Amino acid sequence: MAASIQSASPLFLREPEIRRGLELLYFGNSHVTRAIDRGLARQGLGRAHHRALYFIARRPDMAVSDLLTLLAITKQSLGRVLNDLAERGLVESRPGERDRRQRLLRLTDAGRALEGDLYEALREKLSGAYSKAGQEAVTGFWAVLEGLIPEDERARVEALRR
Repeated sequence: MAASIQSASPLFLREPEIRRGLELLYFGNSHVTRAIDRGLARQGLGRAHHRALYFIARRPDMAVSDLLTLLAITKQSLGRVLNDLAERGLVESRPGERDRRQRLLRLTDAGRALEGDLYEALREKLSGAYSKAGQEAVTGFWAVLEGLIPEDERARVEALRR
């Protein structure tokens, strides 16, 4: 464990400990996402575009409706994001095989390259933090993050690992 990391108090449910966790979650996420902000800005894209690229990369041929549910954003917001990505040649869609009205999403070669570059920047940040914290801390971190996800949404998150 890194020298600057404090052990959680045995009274970890008190307000100061909860606030510390919220602050670490906020600032940690802020610094991780900043690692890709410049790359996105060069493309004229934002974090919503990155989230779409990331999950489409994880599940090629994902239906638009599934991406909408996964991202928990409005249809209008997702429509803007997907239009931007398609106009830049990063995402393509095709009709579903059983239901031709369904739109299935896939990254283009350029989309895979951009998503790969962005992922590498994020991987570098996370793997460095994981290395400093150690396996037990990473397992605990995952347990806390999973605990933040409502039970009825966990299967959807778990499905990304397959």
